[in-house]
Amino acid sequence: MGSASRQSPKVVVLKGGPSAEREVSLSSGRECAAALRGEGYEVVELDAGPDLCARLSEIAPDVVFNALHGQFGEDGRVQGLLEWLRIPYTHSGVLSSALAMDKERSKEVFSQAGLPIAESRLASKDEIEGRHVMEPPYVVKPYNEGSSVGVYIVAEGANTPPKLAIDMPDTLMVEKYVPGRELTVTVMGDRALAVTEIVTDGWYDYDAKYKPGGSRHEVPAKLPDQITAACLDYAVRAHDALGCRGVSRSDFRWDEDKGLDGLILLEQNTQPGMTPTSLTPEQAATVGITFGALVRWMVEDASCNR
Repeated sequence: MGSASRQSPKVVVLKGGPSAEREVSLSSGRECAAALRGEGYEVVELDAGPDLCARLSEIAPDVVFNALHGQFGEDGRVQGLLEWLRIPYTHSGVLSSALAMDKERSKEVFSQAGLPIAESRLASKDEIEGRHVMEPPYVVKPYNEGSSVGVYIVAEGANTPPKLAIDMPDTLMVEKYVPGRELTVTVMGDRALAVTEIVTDGWYDYDAKYKPGGSRHEVPAKLPDQITAACLDYAVRAHDALGCRGVSRSDFRWDEDKGLDGLILLEQNTQPGMTPTSLTPEQAATVGITFGALVRWMVEDASCNR
């Protein structure tokens, strides 16, 4: 690397891609690219398509900033490609990305690490539509897609099992419904930033998550000290248990009637959203880290062999 590129590394921001979360990724990528330019980097925005390998070889970036969400970008596949090309990249590596994306396998890791999880099992679509595979209330959702795409809540006392959309995957996760407050924590390196409470009317769905005004974020969340401390602790332990790198985000539910026993770790996001309404940039700002400083840290943290 010559001195010119050392002063201003060339960063490719990977965005878009073929997953169900393409639109969110395009938005994350745009925001991150703008912030990185503001920090003095030479930035190329790249919509990840079938020619990704050729395009990366042609552009020859010093670092890839991964702003992809969902399948291909978040599940270890693009990370494997970047390892193969020996291009340093942000966020988690191959194994931790794949583990975090598979909610059932990541739960096994959390359980081994002594972290509190909700009871769940995988079942076929036919089985789920044929009978209650678990005593209601429970939730049915894909076990390897993110962003609340296709989530069914079967209420307590429901007589019939759910009728699922035709485009739902053949194998799904059935998980005990955990009532309570929606909490989330960003981990940056080895540090948990803050606890946010997501306040919505009803279920925190895809629209509430990504459309301004769909939900309110209270950061720092108004919680008992013990619960705040536990959230921060569990988030770092979850990040470490999966071997995450860079920035990740842990999502929790807290049933306040049960105190500490009511705090449940739902899942780990290795590619948290990076839009203006996203939780991670908000938490960084709460502890005095600007959006520009956050993306700069992520680029400086980038490497291979993650």
